[in-house]
Amino acid sequence: MLLALSVLWGGSFFFTGIALQALPPFTLVVLRVGVAALVLNLALPLTGSRLPRTRAVWTAFAGMGLLNNVLPFCLIVWGQTHIASGLAAILNATTPLFAVAVAHLSTSDERMTGNRLAGVLVGLGGVAVMIGPALLTALGTNVLAQIAVLAAALSYAVAGVFGRRFKQMGVPPVATAAGQVTASTLLLLPIALVVDRPWTLAMPGLPVWGAVLGIATLSTALAYVLYFRILATAGATNLLLVTFLIPVSAILLGTLVLGERLDFRHYLGMALIGCGLAAIDGRLLRRDRLSRFGRPQPSKPSDPPGVDLGRDI
Repeated sequence: MLLALSVLWGGSFFFTGIALQALPPFTLVVLRVGVAALVLNLALPLTGSRLPRTRAVWTAFAGMGLLNNVLPFCLIVWGQTHIASGLAAILNATTPLFAVAVAHLSTSDERMTGNRLAGVLVGLGGVAVMIGPALLTALGTNVLAQIAVLAAALSYAVAGVFGRRFKQMGVPPVATAAGQVTASTLLLLPIALVVDRPWTLAMPGLPVWGAVLGIATLSTALAYVLYFRILATAGATNLLLVTFLIPVSAILLGTLVLGERLDFRHYLGMALIGCGLAAIDGRLLRRDRLSRFGRPQPSKPSDPPGVDLGRDI
């Protein structure tokens, strides 16, 4: 599911590139979340779900929309008007670093470990390698824009931990996704009306509308269903590792669809990201330890009755 989510969000760069030829940023963002909200609300009866009506759940939807869409979208859009997209991508890839810290401070089951922190740092290095030397030439310029993108990454990390409450509230992933994008639409619509004045724009062509439908239905509606399902089953830290995989999927899509060529640094970066993900996941390391040291031995007769020390450890 994490790989599928990275492909959906990696593909959003393709749709965005087409749509921005005719639509200003905030109008595109509102159309993205608005059409996604329409699609998900229409899909709710087909899945046997419905939006909750309690004030507590809708307050949580508004908080999730603010943290996961409104703040980061606005900060990144403004930041990318002053810095290159490659630099924005590496700054956005710091999200798992923030997620490890936020989850460690605010949860009891996603504590920071040495393997997890090392994996995040290795994965971040892999993203930097994939972007290449151009990253270094852009550092230090337009500091406020860089701080804005970093603030967006922090907002994504806080949203990942904040969104854990929907599982405790008993809201299924499809309903959570629908409620979040609905709340995001209501929050973002006034911004787009004031800043972009969309009624003054020329009518876009069919390719632009196709890109809007693609980014809304695939990269937002379907992507957020996967997002909240992963969040409910794997936790915030594992979910936000998708920011490492998005550059991989975007580059691979460019190679397979557009015929672009991969350099050595792309393969090296992907390898580093794979190593980082393996370190954070931890299962390969546990298997290696078991293969070297053997599986725990059955409890001895001297052990207390009913206690398997090897299993408990």
